[in-house]
Amino acid sequence: MDENDNDLERAIALSLQDHTESSSGPITLNEDEALFQQQLQHAIEISKANVQRGELAQPSASTNTFLSERAQLEKERRERQKRLRKAQGLPDSDDDLRAVSDEEDLGQPNAKRQRLSSSSVSYIGQTNVRTSAVPSSSKLGPIQGSFFWDGEWRPTATLGVEPRKDGRSTFRLSEVLGEKSDISFAILSSFALDIPWIYSLFDPSSPVIMVTQPDSNGKASVKNALPNWIKTTPFLRGGYGCMHMKIFYKTGRLRVVVSTANLIPYDWRDIENAVWLQDLPPLPKEAPFNRQDNESFPSVMKRVLDAVNVMPALSTMLKQDHPNLPIKTTEQICTRWDWSNVKVNLVPSIAGKHEGWPNVILTGHVRLMKAVRNMGLRTGKGPKEKTLEMECQGSSIGSYTTQWINEFYHSAKGESAEDWLDKAKSRREKLPYPVEVKVLFPTLATVRSSQHGERGGGNLFFQRSYWEGKKFPRQLFYDSRSKAGKTLMHTKMIVGSISQKVATKGPQKEVINLDTDSEDSDSGEEIEVVDANVGWIYLGSHNFTPSAWGTLSGSAFNPIMNIRNYELGIVLPLKDMAEGDKLACFERPPRKYGPDDSPWIQEESIYFKPRSS
Repeated sequence: MDENDNDLERAIALSLQDHTESSSGPITLNEDEALFQQQLQHAIEISKANVQRGELAQPSASTNTFLSERAQLEKERRERQKRLRKAQGLPDSDDDLRAVSDEEDLGQPNAKRQRLSSSSVSYIGQTNVRTSAVPSSSKLGPIQGSFFWDGEWRPTATLGVEPRKDGRSTFRLSEVLGEKSDISFAILSSFALDIPWIYSLFDPSSPVIMVTQPDSNGKASVKNALPNWIKTTPFLRGGYGCMHMKIFYKTGRLRVVVSTANLIPYDWRDIENAVWLQDLPPLPKEAPFNRQDNESFPSVMKRVLDAVNVMPALSTMLKQDHPNLPIKTTEQICTRWDWSNVKVNLVPSIAGKHEGWPNVILTGHVRLMKAVRNMGLRTGKGPKEKTLEMECQGSSIGSYTTQWINEFYHSAKGESAEDWLDKAKSRREKLPYPVEVKVLFPTLATVRSSQHGERGGGNLFFQRSYWEGKKFPRQLFYDSRSKAGKTLMHTKMIVGSISQKVATKGPQKEVINLDTDSEDSDSGEEIEVVDANVGWIYLGSHNFTPSAWGTLSGSAFNPIMNIRNYELGIVLPLKDMAEGDKLACFERPPRKYGPDDSPWIQEESIYFKPRSS
């Protein structure tokens, strides 16, 4: 591609960017689909006039005029941004913003900058769309050339807290993606999305399927988005999408990524997230597809891809100048790569109504129950029942009821909903909240003391009406503090630790192997073993909410699961709680809310209050 082609490509991206930033009012995650549609339509209109079969056309005199106009618009946009930043009390220049964040260098010159204001997805201007906005420092290790054949779980690099206080290694998006020239095909999914930014991180010739939100009608669709990019949306009435990637490389390697981060610069730079990824080698010979397999990682992944409408997009892409994609059907995800070294369990939520045990067991918190059983970590029932304690970290708090918390907790213990589905709802409404469940969410004081203060809390959601509800479980809330330092977290994680009450005939403590059943003993003092050296940990896109994990109804014979969102996460066993301490993103044990603590309520902050008309 020659210099003029690069200029034209840059002009298209700048046009998308200016269209975004000139929109009236702050941009919020709730407005993301409308923004996507605006960006997408603008991109299509421009690319139709200048693109022939995926190739950028030679610029004409009108194109050169267009580029000149873009330069003037860029200058005017910078002036608008400068005035806006001054009004909001932000530094006047990009250099000042970098100094405030106490980071050495964000990468190459003219890198895109993130503005912290009343929106987590509004930006300071960029002048080089080919540059990533994630932190780039020699302290973070090599960007390219790292392979993770055994799987790897890391927090993301966060501006202002590198190196981390706990010394853990981190991932940047540039490292997750690898060298762009090596990518032969990618399937991406995200709730919030910045099209120009993520487009700039790929070679323009690389085919990409982007799974994202449908428009207001909630219908499934497949559309050409940008040159070599297809946007696909699943059927989704009022719900949200999951965050994951599948990246195919020209060497034949497949990388699977499950992340808590959206595909926006803010999530990869200014707030902590987490990533699990694993590289898979190609099989020497394609294996037969096992249609009876519902349990393996690749079969669950295929089910997720089918649910989010990837197959129609794949068929469209194969017909549009990309006949040699690494896969031609979603089945080939299961048959062309060696998955034998994957040790984690994949736990999806598929939006919609699921009826009958064969369907219910494949999704939501019942799928988590099955994963817990697969790991051999079921708590059991009766006198030998073990105790599960859960620490649930997330970025959004739901409207909790004792029925739902107990419903989720029962599944998290590895126990079947058959135990309670036939019990009267009025009886379940009177159950106490399980004290073993801890809900982690930052207090107002924690947000204020973080490196960006209240302006950094733009994608942490909680409603005052929930908190003040008569039956809301305020007693279950604990402060959320990152082990990295003074940064907020968008990470969704559950740490489950298992212990067992054992009967003894004296005051001495006795630790029983949790994998070995013991005979019932005489009556004696019950002592809880705090560290049983066993547990599990979840990482993914699920917040601890009914919308994400689902709600059960129906009967023990014919259960019904209703789920609002598409979500995806992984669960793995912990050999001991020292491993749990290492993998957890938050300080353990978490501090319980005190009488003077209040949760962070975004809408009550001066930075996020609705503008007066």
